[in-house]
Amino acid sequence: MATIGLDKLYYAPITEDAVGEETYGTPVQLAKAISADLSVELAEATLYADDGAAEVIKEFKSGTLSLGIDDIGADKASVLTGAVVDQNHVLVSATEDGGQPVAIGFRAKKSNGKYKYYWLYRVKFGIPATNLATKGDSITFNTPTIEGTVLCRNKADGNGKHPWKAEVTEGETGVPASVISGWYSAVYEPQHSANCNLATLSIGNVPLNPVFNAAVTEYTANTSNATNTVSATAVSADATVTIKVNGTTHTSGQAATWNSGTNTVQVTVTNGTASKVYTVTVTKS
Repeated sequence: MATIGLDKLYYAPITEDAVGEETYGTPVQLAKAISADLSVELAEATLYADDGAAEVIKEFKSGTLSLGIDDIGADKASVLTGAVVDQNHVLVSATEDGGQPVAIGFRAKKSNGKYKYYWLYRVKFGIPATNLATKGDSITFNTPTIEGTVLCRNKADGNGKHPWKAEVTEGETGVPASVISGWYSAVYEPQHSANCNLATLSIGNVPLNPVFNAAVTEYTANTSNATNTVSATAVSADATVTIKVNGTTHTSGQAATWNSGTNTVQVTVTNGTASKVYTVTVTKS
């Protein structure tokens, strides 16, 4: 559906840690928006096999955002471009200027009256272009244009990806009202289900049935040994793993002592408020 409007142009300052990962400040309204043009450059590679394209990979490289605005103001121009506001509140631009990257948010009205909301996670702007013209027989508005380079952010999301844009349409199925109402309260952070999968699960050298698969939670194993080493590790570094053997807490990598007959090994992976339980029924003959 086509968009017919543009408004609520905001920016959020970025603070970087020692490795360059971003923390976003509180969004601030930048200016009244007139236009926004976003172009994207992709890196592309094609693998040829058997006289044809076997695989094509396209990745986001960078983008260019051109904003038409009513008036940016000296203070905000200083933040975005690195130009200096002197003691007389005059904006002085120099060749050495370089503003800090910011996040940019805005929304576009659709023909059905709903809005589509955007955040660009890392944008580095240049000096605003100035358009002037001599007054003629008709009135012409001359407004500044500011252009920035859009980049992927350094901070990875929950899937290990480095996002460059977030967008959502008001009223779409599954979109919580709180996402729309809070869009300008803070830069939107991608949400992903907490990973509660195990990376490894072993009972010594005893085969598991079925063969271990992170998506499978129920296993059996048979042993004739008095003890076997029980080990488990999680996929996510943020997750914790708790092992219980016959109801008693057990340390991963330590040997468990089996009772004759049926034994139960329960492995619980907890990540935030989410959890997942793996169970191995070990039969000692």
